Amino acid sequence: MPHQSQAERMTSGRGFVAALDQSGGSTPKALRLYGIGDGAYSSEKEMFDLIHQMRSRIVTSPAFTGDRIVAAILFEQTMDRHIDGRPATAYLWDTKGVVPILKIDKGLAEASNEVQLMKPIPGLDDLLRRAVSNGVFGTKERSVIGGANAEGIAAVVAQQFEVARQVLSHDLVPILEPEVSISISDKAQAEDILREEITTQLETVPEGQRVMLKLSLPTKANHYQPLVAHPKVMRVLALSGGYSREQAVELLAENTGVIASFSRALTEGLAVDQSDEQFNATLDNAIQSIFDASVAG
Repeated sequence: MPHQSQAERMTSGRGFVAALDQSGGSTPKALRLYGIGDGAYSSEKEMFDLIHQMRSRIVTSPAFTGDRIVAAILFEQTMDRHIDGRPATAYLWDTKGVVPILKIDKGLAEASNEVQLMKPIPGLDDLLRRAVSNGVFGTKERSVIGGANAEGIAAVVAQQFEVARQVLSHDLVPILEPEVSISISDKAQAEDILREEITTQLETVPEGQRVMLKLSLPTKANHYQPLVAHPKVMRVLALSGGYSREQAVELLAENTGVIASFSRALTEGLAVDQSDEQFNATLDNAIQSIFDASVAG
């Protein structure tokens, strides 16, 4: 049964999670970094076609395999599209041995109490049913913490777990992503509050079920070690959060048992005008450095 083998891969597979889930708001920036300017497309459809070409090029590269990549997080439109003539999720798992995960949030609400909660997610049950039928293993949902505000952080974590329980009810494994902004002056204090709130909320996860956590690289190495060891946590992932790949892998290697789930740091250096040889070599180098840091602990 794929679900069971995917669960084993996700729990103990060596490697990291590729975040390929830029959506409407972040796609123009991702395309610019790839060498495609805003003038190259005149509609949202054309923009999404271009980002799908970029993602397909990454996923079909010989460098992109389950040997070093445990899972890939997809944007909803990617789940609905094909890669190399096959449904994207089937191509990832059947051809590459990479577990497919779906980003489910609809972006961030306005800031309040120094945090940004997730916007409401209308039709979530329908989306989750569609994910199951597409062979998706789990989901990802992101909110942002912009200060050590106890009330704000409690609200973020409560909302994350509320959505997570809905995801679990569909037999999918949620990745909770309460991102702490790396530029804030009270980041370490915010991380103390966050760890405490997550620990408390983990009690609400039904017996026999587990969640995953995707967290900013902490100010203090191994700060999230108690969560890595928690019986209701399948895996703890780290986001690059604006650090360069070099900085991110250095910090990641200091955190035992935490693996990467990088987006921009993964695609750093890739360009649309590179030959396949250059593109694959650049991607291979990125994947190897992130893999090394992920398995260092």
